Amino acid sequence: MMSAQKDPFTRKNPTTAAASKTDRPSRRNILIVDEHPMLLAGLEQLINKQPDLKVCGKPSNPAEAFKELSKFKPDLILTDITMPGRSGIGFIKDLLALHPELPILVLSMHDEVIYAERALRAGARGYIMKESGAENLVTAIRQVLGGQVYVSPRMSAKIVANLSGRKPRGSSSPIEKLSDREFEVFQLIGEGKSSRDIAKELHLSVKTVVVHRCHIKAKLELKDATSLVRHAVRWVETRNISP
Repeated sequence: MMSAQKDPFTRKNPTTAAASKTDRPSRRNILIVDEHPMLLAGLEQLINKQPDLKVCGKPSNPAEAFKELSKFKPDLILTDITMPGRSGIGFIKDLLALHPELPILVLSMHDEVIYAERALRAGARGYIMKESGAENLVTAIRQVLGGQVYVSPRMSAKIVANLSGRKPRGSSSPIEKLSDREFEVFQLIGEGKSSRDIAKELHLSVKTVVVHRCHIKAKLELKDATSLVRHAVRWVETRNISP
């Protein structure tokens, strides 16, 4: 009796082959929100090189981002803190109001000492400066996707010191006294916008903007409107210097 021999030309079962592909780890979808095309191209190239990550969309502003959320279903949002049409802090709050479980990592050129704690309080899961390098950015993305919070060692030490009540004398900026809304108004004043312009951009009444201006002057100990404008313009100019 002849024993059955395996046909060397028998092809693999298509179903089995498909199943093996399905068993491979899937790549996590990253939605990048930034208005700078060259930066977007570099970030896309970096992220798509990773075996576990891929860019699923690149909206240039918050309005486009909201349109693309349902389309791409990202696992993480990588966003700048300053964008056209909406402040980064406001964008984070709006995103989490609709998608409370969506991890957000802020990637910004702006000093983390000023912006990181505000971003974290708004609900972001991490803050990394654009000068930190590719390797640190990929680490930050994976850490936030893993359910952890990412900040630089310097920022982590500052947060721990604040929480423990050991804040070094003179370590804080007067700007930190401002609420998020006051901070938005202060930045727009520094960009040369009038109370009417600010009201329109932030969807507030002119009267409310005037009240915010008064609070800002009091908290920053500025004597008049001229001092406020001068201080805000100087502050914005220093923050707009690329690292």
